[in-house]
This record gives sequence, structure tokens and C-alpha cells, in this order.
Amino acid sequence: MNQSKNKYVDFVSDEHLLQCISNLYQSYLEAKREFTKAKFYKNKVDTFKLTFDSKFNELSEEELIKLEMSRQVDKSVNNAIGTFHEEILGGIEGFSSAKHAGYDVKADDDSLFAEIKNKHNTMNSSSAESAFQKLARFADDNRQAKCYLVQILAKKSFLKKWEGIINRKEYSHSRVYIVSGDQFYSLLTGDGNALLKLYQALPIAINDFLKIIESTKTKQHDILSDISADAQKSNRNLLDEITFQNFYYYKGFSERET
Repeated sequence: MNQSKNKYVDFVSDEHLLQCISNLYQSYLEAKREFTKAKFYKNKVDTFKLTFDSKFNELSEEELIKLEMSRQVDKSVNNAIGTFHEEILGGIEGFSSAKHAGYDVKADDDSLFAEIKNKHNTMNSSSAESAFQKLARFADDNRQAKCYLVQILAKKSFLKKWEGIINRKEYSHSRVYIVSGDQFYSLLTGDGNALLKLYQALPIAINDFLKIIESTKTKQHDILSDISADAQKSNRNLLDEITFQNFYYYKGFSERET
């Protein structure tokens, strides 16, 4: 597993890390391409909050709109961050990742199966129950296997049996565990600092990746230009334009002197 010639980390190849970054970059681009002015308005922007933000946080209207657009796009890329970790972990020697196999990461010898969640709070009770049942089936079908629910960003560092009450049912299995991201990276690499090393390497690797790709104009700026043009036509500021486009069906919002 020691790849001393690597520039970034020693548990996956440089090529694999750059490919994972490229895949995530494509997810960002896709989210931005799919983010249209119609979708922006459909989400019903809270322009009351934006008004407070502009005054209390001393932000210009353009800065506010860009932040709100980024927030909405961010919802689309959250899952892609989890996929990034799946792909990184699947590039460690002796392991692989899969999208539609019922698991996210597995050992090549079927001694380990894992489901990856980027954050500790991304599952409700139904999805937690489904995840436990799935991991328990992998454990039952592979008697030598240990199965893990991985929380990349957990509230603390831990590795323990996953047992408890879910949807009023008691769940426990001798080979089903729940584990934090740092401990799972450590488990697969044998390096207790593997997740830290990845974090420290990312800025360098991302910069290298950005140097070798052509810059791509995102649609996010086009949306802002469209809204600005609409605001000029209606003789409104940006916040007013968004407010009256969002809530034209509210009393008093459908007409306004310009």
C-alpha cells in the first residue's frame, strides 16, 4: 500500500485521486448547468431574510444573490461529496467501490462491506432501518465479513457495534458496525492519519487539476445577468425584482409603481 512516489497521498495513486476530483468537478458543473432562473424562482427565495442579510452582514445585492445561488446549488452537490469518498476508498489496494451493487465500498475478498454517508445527520429513521437491514444481509451472506455504516463527518471519532432501537424495533448484529470517517480511512489504509493526509493534499491536488482543464463558464453568472437585465427593464433593484417575481400572486405584489 505504500506508494512513496506519490505526490499527494500514499494510499491511492495520484491518477486515481485526480480522477476522483475530476468526477466531483463534473458534478459541480452539472448542478450549475441544471440550475436555471426558473428553478431559482421555484425554490421561493426568502427575500425577507436576504434583506436582513444585506444590512446586518453588509453585503451587496449581487453578493447576496450569488450566495443564495451557491446555497441552492450546494444542495445538489452534497451527495456528490459522499460519492467522492466512496471512489477514494475504492481506490485503496484490496478494495473497490460500486454504484448499484447494494454497497458503496467492499473488500475484494468479500471480508468487508460498507455504506458511506457524508454527514452524520443525513439519514432519517426509515433510511437508517433500511441501511441496517442491508448490511445485516451482507453479513449473513458472507460469514467472514464485517459490515460498516460510515459517517465521514461524525460528531466524534468512534468504531462500535451498530445496535439500537429504530422505528420501535430493536436491531443488533455481531458483525455490523457504525464508524466515523477517520477510523474507517484508518481501517482500510492502516494509517491513523489517512483522512488528515487526504484533507491536507486536496488543495494541492485540486490546484493541479484546475491547471490542466480549460476554464468553463458556469450558468450561474448567466442567471444573475438575466435577473439584472429584468431588474433594469422594470426599474427595480435586484432584491425587489426577485421578490416580485417570486410572489407576484400575493396581494399587493403583482403591481408596483416603477
